[in-house]
Amino acid sequence: MLTIYGKRWGQDGYCDGASRRDFIKIGGMALGGLSLPQMLAADDVAGTGSNHRAIINIYMPGGPSHIDMWDLKPDAPAEIRGDFRPIKTNVPGIEICELFPKMASMMDKFIPIRSIADADGRHDAYQCMTGWKRGQQMPREGRPNWGSWVSHLQGNVNNSVPANCDMMYPTGNGTWGEVGDGGFLGVKQSPFGLVEKDPTKSSANMVLQGITLNRLRDREKLRSAFDSFRRETDSSGVVESMDVYHQQALGILTTSKLVDALDLSQEDPRVLARYGENDTTYQRDGAPKMVRNFCVARRLVEAGARVVSLNYSRWDWHGGDGMNFPRSRQEFPLLDQGMAALITDLHERGLDKRVSVVLWGEFGRTPKINKNNSRDHWPRVSCAMLAGGGMKTGQVIGSTNKRGEHAVDRPVKFQEVFATLYKNVGIDSGKVRFFDKTGTPQYMVEPGIRPIHEII
Repeated sequence: MLTIYGKRWGQDGYCDGASRRDFIKIGGMALGGLSLPQMLAADDVAGTGSNHRAIINIYMPGGPSHIDMWDLKPDAPAEIRGDFRPIKTNVPGIEICELFPKMASMMDKFIPIRSIADADGRHDAYQCMTGWKRGQQMPREGRPNWGSWVSHLQGNVNNSVPANCDMMYPTGNGTWGEVGDGGFLGVKQSPFGLVEKDPTKSSANMVLQGITLNRLRDREKLRSAFDSFRRETDSSGVVESMDVYHQQALGILTTSKLVDALDLSQEDPRVLARYGENDTTYQRDGAPKMVRNFCVARRLVEAGARVVSLNYSRWDWHGGDGMNFPRSRQEFPLLDQGMAALITDLHERGLDKRVSVVLWGEFGRTPKINKNNSRDHWPRVSCAMLAGGGMKTGQVIGSTNKRGEHAVDRPVKFQEVFATLYKNVGIDSGKVRFFDKTGTPQYMVEPGIRPIHEII
């Protein structure tokens, strides 16, 4: 959540009543009260270049069912195969669930991974947000969010949009909404939070001191206010006396580039309609089904974000309610529509070589259906879907045994996926070493982990 705190009119106020000092102060970012200029001042990374590459990380809280989505077992006994049947895709030999017809029709643009084999087994986002297991030896200052590495090594594309953007909604099960922070890289690399607890407050939940995104259709009034602030600060010599980081902060808050990216009223209605409609209702203790945030993520990377993390809905359906198959019938078609729209957008805009997408959860589901006609937690194997990034799409990575219980071909680690994504944005994770405050060398991924060679 971004909030610009201001004073009342008549108290040295500008634009919306904010003072010069208050106007460039950021709150609600889970950064311990750190101001935006302080955050930028600590992020003096040069050489970002013009070849802007980006990653969108879509996390599915709760553990999506690998065996019902991308790895169906139609020849298995009824207690294994479940309610759904596979359908052919536009790539011969690849089949996925019948409830994903849009993705099936463009499977040449996707890479299903069916053999992720090192899930931690914990019910949280940590492994999908860092690549590491919580049980592994933890550095004193904690491990950084995956995007913190990218912002640390590559810096901002421009001064108007943060490199590392967080669109993870806080959740009732708190660990499903934890994007992480800068860890040993420092709070300056923490993700820049862009959403509020209540997704109904505005279309993308960013608030600028009395100016919500629902009011941004009055573009001239907003820009007039920003221009007035610039003129007054320029004439007083304030901007000239600011150091470069305060000027960057001013750039973020007064160009409206970030706000514009979040404002879906500026999107072509025909494009937006492809994504389907948002459901702002929280899925029990999970996240809301803000499927149009997939479009927001695309707009953010176009504006200059290098990495965007978001959580989507709730995928833990195995209790006494027996909701695995009924909820799948509700959830799968909307996810199918949103993912197909996102990847179509990237290709139509010529971004498919520069923007990578990963869709995944913390583990899979039990192949054997339980007494409640649902599937329980299954860390032995899970799945992911990759797209874009210039990868060799239209192929499957890995396979499981005939019951979907464990990987039998090409077991994949979470960190291999991250190493691949890092490679896609131009970072060789195997060559990066960072010394924390204790002098201990720290790594992006474990030594020896390499990208998935089949798709690079």
